[in-house]
Amino acid sequence: MGINIGVDLGGTNIRVAIVNKNGLVEELLQEPTEVEKGHLHTIKKMVNMIHTISEGKKRIDGIGIGAPGPLDPKRGVILGPPNLPGWDEVYLVDEISQHFSANVYLTNDANAAALAEATYGSGKGYESVYYVTVSTGVGGGLVVNGQVFHGAQGFAGEIGNMIVQRGGYQYSNLNRGALEGYASGTAIGNRASELHGIEGGAEAVFDLVSEGNEEAWQIVDDAVDYLAVGIANVTHIVNPDVFVIGGGVMNAGDLVWTPLREKVKGYVYEELVPHINLQPSSLSGDAGVIGASLLTR
Repeated sequence: MGINIGVDLGGTNIRVAIVNKNGLVEELLQEPTEVEKGHLHTIKKMVNMIHTISEGKKRIDGIGIGAPGPLDPKRGVILGPPNLPGWDEVYLVDEISQHFSANVYLTNDANAAALAEATYGSGKGYESVYYVTVSTGVGGGLVVNGQVFHGAQGFAGEIGNMIVQRGGYQYSNLNRGALEGYASGTAIGNRASELHGIEGGAEAVFDLVSEGNEEAWQIVDDAVDYLAVGIANVTHIVNPDVFVIGGGVMNAGDLVWTPLREKVKGYVYEELVPHINLQPSSLSGDAGVIGASLLTR
């Protein structure tokens, strides 16, 4: 038996891990992505990290990569995600495959986390799991009977580009009025800065909410309301057994969770209210590498 490697390629950091058959991270490396230096630089760094973590080990059975969308998992191509500027039509699987004899697989990072949570985390035991991450951006992934639902072109689950405000705010290359532009940590920080001169991003906003600042509370409440709209929309389309929600914004605890649960109930059919099941991610920051490694099994 060889080793299975999971890679979580993010806009800020690259995480490379050896994950065992029980879904446990045995070894982990993390380095800054340095997107400003171009995709070739970042790919070289990924290759070096995989070589380092696998040195002296048995053969590599497979390498799975979770990366920001949009991307094409069938061709192994990254198509220009907002969080990886300059990564337009990057054939990532081909680039990595040149350096290793193992098969290389690519999926959306939210899909990877969704698969991990459905297999080992808060979605374990459910037939249908919809994972949502609310962090720098907003992403999502659907797992049914242990399999990621990719859709015809691999774009299924892209909740961040769902329009929640027609003709609304333009964020990056997403739709005008897209959920990510209203509910992400980036959106919370931008909104607070534009409206009230609050600097320091979402973390500073949540600190002010804890101190009783009314302006900061309104910013967060609006973001949570938009997130609730997005979750309610998915509920009416997919009706999953459980939503597993992770990402840095959700680490704010009851400041987000309490109003979110109530707001979602207000946007769905009355008959669905008793069945709304929102659970926090239990795998935390390891969900991405664990899920990516599952692509290789």
